[in-house]
Amino acid sequence: MKNSNVRDSRGVRVVIFDLDGTLVNAYEAIVRSMNFTLQTLGYPQAEPWRICRAVGWGDTRLVSAFIKEKDITKALRIYRSHHRDSLKKYSKLLPFAKRLLHYLKRHGFKIAIASNRPAAFTNIIVKQLKIKEFFDYILCADKLPRGKPDPEIIITIMKRLKAKNSETLFVGDMTVDIQTARNAKVKAIAVTTGSSTVSEIKKARPFKIIKNLASLKKLL
Repeated sequence: MKNSNVRDSRGVRVVIFDLDGTLVNAYEAIVRSMNFTLQTLGYPQAEPWRICRAVGWGDTRLVSAFIKEKDITKALRIYRSHHRDSLKKYSKLLPFAKRLLHYLKRHGFKIAIASNRPAAFTNIIVKQLKIKEFFDYILCADKLPRGKPDPEIIITIMKRLKAKNSETLFVGDMTVDIQTARNAKVKAIAVTTGSSTVSEIKKARPFKIIKNLASLKKLL
Protein backbone atom coordinates (compact mmCIF):
# COMPACT_ATOMS: atom_id res chain seq x y z
CA MET A 1 0.00 0.00 0.00
CA LYS A 2 1.17 3.48 -0.81
CA ASN A 3 2.71 5.58 1.96
CA SER A 4 0.17 8.03 3.37
CA ASN A 5 2.75 10.81 3.08
CA VAL A 6 2.90 10.62 -0.72
CA ARG A 7 2.40 14.00 -2.37
CA ASP A 8 0.60 12.93 -5.54
CA SER A 9 -1.97 15.64 -6.20
CA ARG A 10 -1.66 14.79 -9.90
CA GLY A 11 -2.40 11.11 -9.28
CA VAL A 12 1.08 9.87 -10.23
CA ARG A 13 1.83 6.48 -8.71
CA VAL A 14 4.55 5.06 -11.01
CA VAL A 15 7.70 6.74 -12.33
CA ILE A 16 9.55 4.94 -15.12
CA PHE A 17 13.06 6.06 -16.00
CA ASP A 18 15.26 5.64 -19.00
CA LEU A 19 18.80 4.80 -17.83
CA ASP A 20 21.61 6.35 -19.90
CA GLY A 21 21.61 10.13 -19.89
CA THR A 22 18.69 10.17 -17.46
CA LEU A 23 19.88 8.50 -14.26
CA VAL A 24 23.38 7.51 -15.30
CA ASN A 25 26.31 8.98 -17.20
CA ALA A 26 28.01 6.05 -18.93
CA TYR A 27 29.15 7.99 -21.97
CA GLU A 28 32.85 7.59 -21.23
CA ALA A 29 32.38 3.83 -20.93
CA ILE A 30 30.52 3.75 -24.24
CA VAL A 31 33.10 5.90 -26.04
CA ARG A 32 35.99 3.80 -24.76
CA SER A 33 34.32 0.54 -25.78
CA MET A 34 33.30 1.83 -29.19
CA ASN A 35 36.74 3.20 -30.00
CA PHE A 36 38.40 0.01 -28.74
CA THR A 37 36.17 -1.92 -31.13
CA LEU A 38 37.00 0.39 -34.02
CA GLN A 39 40.72 0.17 -33.31
CA THR A 40 40.64 -3.62 -33.01
CA LEU A 41 38.96 -3.95 -36.40
CA GLY A 42 41.21 -1.41 -38.10
CA TYR A 43 38.68 1.41 -38.35
CA PRO A 44 39.58 5.04 -37.58
CA GLN A 45 38.67 6.32 -34.11
CA ALA A 46 35.36 8.19 -33.83
CA GLU A 47 34.97 11.54 -32.13
CA PRO A 48 33.35 11.15 -28.70
CA TRP A 49 30.46 13.47 -29.52
CA ARG A 50 29.56 11.37 -32.57
CA ILE A 51 29.44 8.23 -30.46
CA CYS A 52 27.35 9.94 -27.78
CA ARG A 53 24.86 11.14 -30.38
CA ALA A 54 24.36 7.54 -31.53
CA VAL A 55 23.48 6.30 -28.03
CA GLY A 56 19.94 5.43 -27.00
CA TRP A 57 18.78 2.92 -29.58
CA GLY A 58 20.61 -0.16 -28.32
CA ASP A 59 24.15 -1.37 -28.92
CA THR A 60 23.43 -3.05 -32.27
CA ARG A 61 22.35 0.25 -33.77
CA LEU A 62 25.24 2.05 -32.06
CA VAL A 63 27.83 -0.30 -33.55
CA SER A 64 26.09 -0.23 -36.94
CA ALA A 65 26.59 3.54 -37.09
CA PHE A 66 30.37 3.10 -37.29
CA ILE A 67 30.99 -0.41 -38.62
CA LYS A 68 30.42 -1.96 -42.05
CA GLU A 69 27.67 -4.53 -42.22
CA LYS A 70 30.08 -7.40 -42.86
CA ASP A 71 31.87 -6.68 -39.57
CA ILE A 72 28.89 -6.03 -37.29
CA THR A 73 28.66 -9.49 -35.70
CA LYS A 74 32.35 -9.48 -34.84
CA ALA A 75 32.19 -5.85 -33.72
CA LEU A 76 29.30 -6.52 -31.34
CA ARG A 77 31.21 -9.38 -29.76
CA ILE A 78 34.27 -7.17 -29.23
CA TYR A 79 32.21 -4.22 -28.00
CA ARG A 80 30.20 -6.23 -25.49
CA SER A 81 33.24 -8.02 -24.11
CA HIS A 82 35.08 -4.73 -23.54
CA HIS A 83 32.00 -2.92 -22.29
CA ARG A 84 31.47 -5.15 -19.25
CA ASP A 85 34.65 -3.87 -17.62
CA SER A 86 34.36 -0.38 -19.05
CA LEU A 87 30.97 0.12 -17.41
CA LYS A 88 32.33 -0.85 -14.01
CA LYS A 89 35.12 1.71 -14.27
CA TYR A 90 33.46 4.66 -15.98
CA SER A 91 29.74 4.72 -15.09
CA LYS A 92 28.49 7.29 -12.59
CA LEU A 93 25.19 8.59 -11.34
CA LEU A 94 23.96 11.90 -12.68
CA PRO A 95 23.47 14.74 -10.17
CA PHE A 96 20.47 14.31 -7.84
CA ALA A 97 19.72 10.77 -9.11
CA LYS A 98 20.18 8.89 -5.85
CA ARG A 99 18.55 11.63 -3.81
CA LEU A 100 15.51 11.49 -6.11
CA LEU A 101 15.30 7.70 -5.91
CA HIS A 102 15.41 7.90 -2.12
CA TYR A 103 12.64 10.51 -2.20
CA LEU A 104 10.40 8.45 -4.48
CA LYS A 105 10.88 5.29 -2.46
CA ARG A 106 10.29 7.08 0.82
CA HIS A 107 7.03 8.51 -0.49
CA GLY A 108 5.73 5.19 -1.76
CA PHE A 109 6.05 5.59 -5.52
CA LYS A 110 6.68 2.54 -7.67
CA ILE A 111 9.89 2.98 -9.68
CA ALA A 112 11.01 1.21 -12.85
CA ILE A 113 13.61 1.35 -15.60
CA ALA A 114 12.81 1.03 -19.32
CA SER A 115 16.05 0.87 -21.29
CA ASN A 116 17.16 -0.01 -24.80
CA ARG A 117 20.38 -1.29 -23.22
CA PRO A 118 20.79 -5.08 -23.07
CA ALA A 119 19.68 -6.39 -19.69
CA ALA A 120 23.14 -7.76 -18.83
CA PHE A 121 24.70 -4.30 -19.07
CA THR A 122 21.83 -2.60 -17.28
CA ASN A 123 22.29 -5.02 -14.39
CA ILE A 124 26.02 -4.26 -14.25
CA ILE A 125 25.28 -0.53 -13.98
CA VAL A 126 22.57 -0.68 -11.32
CA LYS A 127 24.61 -3.08 -9.19
CA GLN A 128 27.85 -1.15 -9.60
CA LEU A 129 26.18 2.14 -8.66
CA LYS A 130 24.20 0.53 -5.83
CA ILE A 131 20.75 1.57 -7.04
CA LYS A 132 19.18 -1.77 -7.98
CA GLU A 133 17.25 -2.01 -4.71
CA PHE A 134 15.28 1.14 -5.52
CA PHE A 135 13.51 -0.38 -8.52
CA ASP A 136 10.33 -2.42 -8.45
CA TYR A 137 10.89 -3.56 -12.03
CA ILE A 138 13.64 -3.26 -14.64
CA LEU A 139 12.87 -4.07 -18.27
CA CYS A 140 15.25 -3.90 -21.22
CA ALA A 141 14.60 -4.01 -24.94
CA ASP A 142 16.38 -7.32 -25.50
CA LYS A 143 13.65 -9.00 -23.44
CA LEU A 144 10.97 -7.86 -25.89
CA PRO A 145 10.38 -8.22 -29.66
CA ARG A 146 11.02 -4.49 -30.13
CA GLY A 147 12.63 -1.72 -28.12
CA LYS A 148 11.77 1.95 -27.81
CA PRO A 149 10.00 3.79 -29.42
CA ASP A 150 7.66 0.80 -29.51
CA PRO A 151 5.33 1.28 -26.51
CA GLU A 152 5.43 -2.36 -25.37
CA ILE A 153 8.25 -1.72 -22.89
CA ILE A 154 6.15 0.90 -21.06
CA ILE A 155 2.92 -1.05 -21.36
CA THR A 156 4.56 -4.18 -19.94
CA ILE A 157 5.89 -2.25 -16.96
CA MET A 158 2.50 -0.67 -16.28
CA LYS A 159 0.85 -4.09 -16.35
CA ARG A 160 3.48 -5.48 -13.98
CA LEU A 161 3.00 -2.60 -11.54
CA LYS A 162 -0.79 -2.52 -12.04
CA ALA A 163 -0.72 1.13 -13.07
CA LYS A 164 -3.01 3.13 -15.32
CA ASN A 165 -1.69 5.48 -18.01
CA SER A 166 -2.86 8.46 -15.99
CA GLU A 167 -0.86 7.25 -12.97
CA THR A 168 2.41 6.86 -14.89
CA LEU A 169 5.24 9.20 -15.87
CA PHE A 170 8.13 8.30 -18.15
CA VAL A 171 11.35 10.25 -17.62
CA GLY A 172 13.99 10.24 -20.36
CA ASP A 173 16.63 12.34 -22.05
CA MET A 174 16.03 11.61 -25.73
CA THR A 175 13.41 12.17 -28.38
CA VAL A 176 12.98 8.39 -28.61
CA ASP A 177 11.86 8.43 -24.96
CA ILE A 178 9.31 11.13 -25.67
CA GLN A 179 7.98 9.18 -28.65
CA THR A 180 7.80 6.00 -26.58
CA ALA A 181 5.75 7.75 -23.91
CA ARG A 182 3.43 9.19 -26.53
CA ASN A 183 2.98 5.78 -28.14
CA ALA A 184 2.17 4.30 -24.72
CA LYS A 185 -0.19 7.20 -23.94
CA VAL A 186 1.66 8.33 -20.83
CA LYS A 187 3.18 11.71 -19.98
CA ALA A 188 6.82 12.24 -20.92
CA ILE A 189 9.20 14.27 -18.76
CA ALA A 190 12.36 15.15 -20.68
CA VAL A 191 15.56 15.92 -18.80
CA THR A 192 18.26 17.79 -20.72
CA THR A 193 21.22 15.76 -19.46
CA GLY A 194 21.63 13.29 -22.30
CA SER A 195 22.07 12.76 -26.02
CA SER A 196 19.26 14.87 -27.50
CA THR A 197 19.68 18.63 -27.74
CA VAL A 198 17.24 21.03 -26.08
CA SER A 199 16.03 22.04 -29.53
CA GLU A 200 15.33 18.43 -30.48
CA ILE A 201 13.54 17.83 -27.20
CA LYS A 202 11.33 20.90 -27.65
CA LYS A 203 10.37 19.79 -31.15
CA ALA A 204 9.31 16.40 -29.76
CA ARG A 205 6.87 18.17 -27.39
CA PRO A 206 7.12 16.31 -24.08
CA PHE A 207 4.71 17.08 -21.25
CA LYS A 208 7.47 18.92 -19.37
CA ILE A 209 11.17 19.69 -19.83
CA ILE A 210 13.47 19.80 -16.80
CA LYS A 211 17.15 20.73 -16.50
CA ASN A 212 17.99 18.08 -13.92
CA LEU A 213 16.40 15.38 -11.80
CA ALA A 214 16.00 17.66 -8.79
CA SER A 215 13.21 19.44 -10.67
CA LEU A 216 11.12 16.29 -10.97
CA LYS A 217 9.81 16.50 -7.40
CA LYS A 218 7.80 19.60 -8.29
CA LEU A 219 5.88 17.63 -10.93
CA LEU A 220 4.72 14.86 -8.60
